[in-house]
Amino acid sequence: MIKPIRSLRNAERGSTLLELMVVTLIIAIMSSISIPLIQESLATRQLESISRSFIEQAHFARQQALFLGESVQIVPRIGNDWNSGWVIQSSISKKAWFMQGSIEPIYFKQGGKQFSDPNASQKGILFNSAGAAKTAHGGFVANRLILGHRRLADLERHLILGSGGRWRICDPRTDSKACR
Repeated sequence: MIKPIRSLRNAERGSTLLELMVVTLIIAIMSSISIPLIQESLATRQLESISRSFIEQAHFARQQALFLGESVQIVPRIGNDWNSGWVIQSSISKKAWFMQGSIEPIYFKQGGKQFSDPNASQKGILFNSAGAAKTAHGGFVANRLILGHRRLADLERHLILGSGGRWRICDPRTDSKACR
């Protein structure tokens, strides 16, 4: 039996070049809109992760001070530069429990006191044997560190240590009142 010509044409139908170009254009427009949003989301996650990691390690340093009954500090790994990473160590024996290296593309912005001891000009947080954050001369260290992201200049988080020893992470874009 011979098939009619009309059914052969329907079987051979496909996409035209114009239809393929329209679909490609739609995909290109959607990706150009969504990629910056995805990049900002990834940068925010990186910033939040480093912020939480720093606070967890500060909690560990405090717990070690309480457990050992001696001062434990979290200090910049090299000199006074928090961007080089940080070390948790005993103030007496200098035994180190943890060392964090570079945190690229996250960095510590200038601003805040960055946990500087006003008497010694050394940066760091010293937890005494009672677990209180003190300076080497016994003063309280209520302070903050400001983290930024190299790819998104306006993205930052403030790591704030309150007088009661409680940490909080503050986003100045949404919590401008709480970041003061």
